[in-house]
Amino acid sequence: MQYATALLLNVLALASSVSANPRRHSAKLGAVASECAVCSRIGTDILTAGGGNAADAIVATQLCVGVIAMYHSGVGGGGFATVRSEDGKYERLPRLPFVDFRETAPAAAFQDMYKAQTNLSLYGGLASAVPGELRGLEYIHQKYGSIPWKKLVQPSIKLARFGFAVTPDLVSYMGSSTFMVTDPTWAIDFAPNGTRLGLGDTMTRKRYADMLETVAKEGPNAFYYGAQAAATIQALQADQGTMSVADLANYTVVSRAVANITYRGFKINTGTAPSGGSVMSSIMKIIEGYDMSSPSRINESTHYLNEAMRFAYGQRTQLGDPAFFANLTAYQEGMYSDETAALVRSMIMPNVTLDVAAYNPNGYQILSDDGTSATVSADKSGLTIAMTSTINTIFGSRLMVPETGVIMNNEMNDFSIPNTTNAFGYIPTEANFIRPFKRPLSSIAPTIVEHPNGEVYICHASAGGSRIITEVAQHLWHTLDQNMTSAQALAQPRMHDQLSPNVASFEYGSDRYGLAGYSNQTTAYIASTGAAINFVAVGGSTAQALRLLPNGTFEAAGEPRQLNSAGYAV
Repeated sequence: MQYATALLLNVLALASSVSANPRRHSAKLGAVASECAVCSRIGTDILTAGGGNAADAIVATQLCVGVIAMYHSGVGGGGFATVRSEDGKYERLPRLPFVDFRETAPAAAFQDMYKAQTNLSLYGGLASAVPGELRGLEYIHQKYGSIPWKKLVQPSIKLARFGFAVTPDLVSYMGSSTFMVTDPTWAIDFAPNGTRLGLGDTMTRKRYADMLETVAKEGPNAFYYGAQAAATIQALQADQGTMSVADLANYTVVSRAVANITYRGFKINTGTAPSGGSVMSSIMKIIEGYDMSSPSRINESTHYLNEAMRFAYGQRTQLGDPAFFANLTAYQEGMYSDETAALVRSMIMPNVTLDVAAYNPNGYQILSDDGTSATVSADKSGLTIAMTSTINTIFGSRLMVPETGVIMNNEMNDFSIPNTTNAFGYIPTEANFIRPFKRPLSSIAPTIVEHPNGEVYICHASAGGSRIITEVAQHLWHTLDQNMTSAQALAQPRMHDQLSPNVASFEYGSDRYGLAGYSNQTTAYIASTGAAINFVAVGGSTAQALRLLPNGTFEAAGEPRQLNSAGYAV
């Protein structure tokens, strides 16, 4: 344990020429938060000693997360980012940038490919969609970064090559899995001495370090062309996959419009389809019409929030990849319009939970998705980035490329499978059927909030599959209506209702994480409306957040449900 700690400190020293000490700064340079404290500190080192900006910081941080939190993300996956440039503009005019580096279905993919064996969408070579993370990070760096790409990759190379301490979070996610011991490709990293590494042991990922070393020197093209691409495809095709080297070579990032709404004067900017930002925006517009700030009305506020969730998830059944559907932009704008919100509120009853058909009259399937890792960064110029990256379920497809140590995603599982019903009897929606080059529907909703005058206020990103949408809405409720700090908002107990299954879930408390559970009085009130409720352990969703305070000071907070998460302001 002492050796691992010493080694980790040595690696951190290598990662930056000067170790960031928050007491040396006024917390006005910027802030970074991620699920790995080591990675958040690498990000703030980039802002301080490295001379970089928020784009540089988030690239370095995310690459590090892919090394340490490989169960959630890495270069074998993809994601989304909402970016506010330093002049207050978004990616594309008039107010955009939502950067879509979501994985895409390979050219050989087809609608019924999992009809006989749905498990193949979860594990093995056929489960992987074309990864986009490195292209996404490259896009953000080229458009907004200020220091050389190679410098941003170096800290992660050092961590992967020289090792890092196995964290409590990694131990938890490894659980009792045996594949990382019995599969020789995995065992090199996870069980180098024949038994799985434990808490405090030093883990190295030297093949991953070699891969990153090449990517640092040659850029992300090294991953999408040449020897690394060939190794990836060989591993996938050896395990029933159909992805080709052409699929990797042809992958492109898409820049989309953000969904932007006003909420009590604040400007909320988030993602559009195929992400979940429009659904979150719908929730916020619905609850805007209610008193959500009075402590004496917390039971009623929670009921209205729950009803808003149910209506918004009913709207989600019509979403998919905009490249494959006409008029999807108009549909999304309608989802979170003032008129739609007013109509929904006219249907919500003060003390009653409605039948499912009221929210989802077509009876379409409401998919759950999984995994993901959230990261946020901002700097004093106003450049602000909220990002969520994923390989989908824990450890993705459980396929590791032998030559590079890259863990591949199982994002194909996020598509709908025709002529099937889910466990709750819902039929799949055509909007999310598999097509070649299509991007599957996601719940990811990286969000940036501005003051009425356009100044940055909140940067927030969440992880946790279909619970992302409801977590983001609750965080904004706590900060915008209840005036909580980032840390206070993240520590609040969470609820979730996605309509299918037809149940509202409430977190119970956790001594391990120092978190209180939902009030029994409030949950009893929700049950009295006719809603089915249950209680769940903490950690179904996780998030990272930062705020820019009126005095120009940054505030950052990591997720208390992740023991190794941290946010730092410098």
